[in-house]
Amino acid sequence: MPKATLREKLRYRFENSLSHGPIAIIGWLALISFVVVVIAAIVLHFTGIGPAPDEKLSFAEAAWQSLMRALDSGAVGGDSGWVFRGIMLLVTIGGIFILSTLIGSISSGIDQSIEDLRKGKSMVLESNHTLILGYSSKIYSIISDLCIANENQKNPRIVILANQDKVEMEDDIRSKIPDTRNTKIIVRSGSPLEASDIQVVNPHEARSIIILSPEDIDNPDVHVIKAVLSLTNSKRRKKGQYHIVAEIKDPRNLEAAHLVGGEEAVYVLTSDLISRLTAQTCRQSGLSIVYTELLQFEGDEIYFSEEKMLWGKTYKDCLFAYEESCVIGVFTAGGQVLLNPKMGYVLQEGDRVIAISKDDDTIKLSEKTIAPAPESLLLQGTGSSAGVESTLILGWNKKGIRIIEELDNYVLPGSKVTLLADTEGIEADVNHFENLLNNINVELIQGDINNRATLESLNVETFDHIILLSYTENIEIQESDAKTLICLLHLRDLADKAGKDFSIVSEMLDIRNRELAEVSKADDFILSDKLLSLVLTQISENKALKKVYDILFESEGSEIYLKEVNQYVKTGLELDFYAVLESAARQGQTAIGYRIIQDSQNEAKMYGVNLNPVKSEKIQFAEGDKIIVLGEV
Repeated sequence: MPKATLREKLRYRFENSLSHGPIAIIGWLALISFVVVVIAAIVLHFTGIGPAPDEKLSFAEAAWQSLMRALDSGAVGGDSGWVFRGIMLLVTIGGIFILSTLIGSISSGIDQSIEDLRKGKSMVLESNHTLILGYSSKIYSIISDLCIANENQKNPRIVILANQDKVEMEDDIRSKIPDTRNTKIIVRSGSPLEASDIQVVNPHEARSIIILSPEDIDNPDVHVIKAVLSLTNSKRRKKGQYHIVAEIKDPRNLEAAHLVGGEEAVYVLTSDLISRLTAQTCRQSGLSIVYTELLQFEGDEIYFSEEKMLWGKTYKDCLFAYEESCVIGVFTAGGQVLLNPKMGYVLQEGDRVIAISKDDDTIKLSEKTIAPAPESLLLQGTGSSAGVESTLILGWNKKGIRIIEELDNYVLPGSKVTLLADTEGIEADVNHFENLLNNINVELIQGDINNRATLESLNVETFDHIILLSYTENIEIQESDAKTLICLLHLRDLADKAGKDFSIVSEMLDIRNRELAEVSKADDFILSDKLLSLVLTQISENKALKKVYDILFESEGSEIYLKEVNQYVKTGLELDFYAVLESAARQGQTAIGYRIIQDSQNEAKMYGVNLNPVKSEKIQFAEGDKIIVLGEV
């Protein structure tokens, strides 16, 4: 290789210096200006050329005169003496080029600084904020519910870090959520996978961190796990524990996720959660309304409250201790969740009650003296809610396998699931159930769920439950939701013509399409990412709620049921909810509300569902009304 010339070396160093940006350019211009001014000053001083024939300038004065003409081209107009004018003209011309370049560089530097600010690269100085890493369709529900939850907080903040343009994210959020109440939204651009980018959003002082799974990519769990690792394994991590809530789609990735997150991260297995909710809500009319009410921050939610006066009292005593809150369990001092424990369970020191209430500050002990309910009003329930059932599943994705497995835990032997879909490879999924299910027989019919003739041939009105699943393999989200919507319209029309109410649970991939489905009654439930968003948001506010949901959505242990009112109290007589509470307690159950069948089609009245009623208010039940209880079948 030939040796570099001096010119090449100088050019190389000059180009390297320019890579430092506008500051380097300004430095070079200042140096060139200095050289021009000094050369002009030397010429004027040592040649004796001045504005007048007999006027000789000192070096300092010559330098000053040159500098003024370099900065102001108009100054040369007052000069006299042609030689002096010529020298000053050359200085002025050089100054024009230098000054123009300087102004352009400064302007470019300012534009670059504004662009950097627009991109959101500056450090976030907030504390006690909720941090969201990632950006997906769930973010709108999460922000909306956090804004509701933060209404009683002082200066609440939500900080978002995602690998998208900051301005575009801000505009998108403003268009979807015009009213953020008293919560301020702060957005930064950066990768949730890069520890250096995460440092910008100050995770060390965040009260909770929500990590969203990316959409439309293969193996999104890898991104979630990497984001958790960037927090927990960073050299600049905080000394205490983080409160991280993240979503995982594939159960096979849970073990690796737990190794990375340890006790600092709580994971929501989204596919499993959807499957459990689908299996439970399709079988009980009104249960979807109960879950929605419990999970969203508007209305009544689940809270933990420590009440020392209840230590030493039984669980049954706790049920009657609150007028406007419903106790559903105990969070022990050792961190164990007991939902609907034995009525004789005695609360120990450090135990907290788990209650449904409007807010955490509304869980207050009642000062009223409760009169025993008249024995003449109380009834003893019999029977089981499980039975031989027929379920129709329209459409197919991998969650369907888990849904059928979950349904198998609730029904009696001889129950049947009919599956209509035209997905490639569905036969292998159906064969998966061979010798696996105890109570359900699966029948596969290959066909188009949007074909009216095919739907009519199934006699859909003969099925107890209908589940409408979205296609997710090799199809766009909007196209998949369009197929779901068309099938849903056919089902509703068939229901109207048959004069029968169908129990339908539909899956929507894009939460924005939920409004297009226009839920018409409690049995017509749209299951979308909104519920997943609500679960993530609730756990971000209280980490221990994950243990409650794990038990609540399990087929084993205590769950929520809507049971006939005549299993608890007499109809047609005026009574209060304390009587219902007493009757349910005698059967080892916790009553948390009721459903009035007369209002079951009234959306304004929550389809007849009244969760956490004021216990002293009088009510008169009718045949067909339901009592909402937490218990075992």
